[in-house]
Amino acid sequence: MTAAGRKRGGVKNIGGALQIAIDGPAASGKTTVARRLASRLHVIYLDTGAMYRALAFLALQTRTDVDNEDALVRLCDGQQIHVVLDPGAPMGFRIAAGGRELDEEALHSNEVTAIVSTVAALPRVREAMVGEQRRIASEGPVVMAGRDIGTVVLPDAAVKIFLTASVEARVARRRAQLEAAGVDVAGHRLAEEIEERDRLDRSRPVSPLVAAPDAHVIDSSSLTAQQVADEIERIVNAAAGR
Repeated sequence: MTAAGRKRGGVKNIGGALQIAIDGPAASGKTTVARRLASRLHVIYLDTGAMYRALAFLALQTRTDVDNEDALVRLCDGQQIHVVLDPGAPMGFRIAAGGRELDEEALHSNEVTAIVSTVAALPRVREAMVGEQRRIASEGPVVMAGRDIGTVVLPDAAVKIFLTASVEARVARRRAQLEAAGVDVAGHRLAEEIEERDRLDRSRPVSPLVAAPDAHVIDSSSLTAQQVADEIERIVNAAAGR
């Protein structure tokens, strides 16, 4: 896997080593909030979940058994997942797998969503992904969203956030997100998928979904993305002594 380039604006009033880790379950709002926060702070944003989704997409395209860890690692090494950190792109970055740039519709298809937890639970797959994520973070200030950023990927991040939200709120958000991407999914099916994803993410033996001991926990159920971003920015300013 490689990060093929970086387009960025200037970093305004932020230390060069700033790392903000935003974790949380599916559809908790971390992606939207992380993108908004990164734009405010003029730093790079990366949704690490997209990297696992890109590999899941590749597995589907190549008919690779998602329970075969060796085959997935070979696929990851052979096809390569390229991440281009580009604030001007629709997702805040661009990602390609197997020579094809993937959009949000491809990454969040029902088929990819059904297997991504299985792919992400494999230790050697996570090892490869975490190594690349740390390399990206080492290049400069970053807001990184995922499920193990504060606990595994960036354990020394200056600010760690763990976003939670009710299942009902998360279903509404994910449905709106998918509809905007042209994907139509019934609400009850989304609820089942989200609850199953929670179970798999929290119970996996490697890098389970859990708040870091020093994370600020924010329940975003009744908050807008703007309000959550405001709260995180206050936390960042406090951490910086402002």
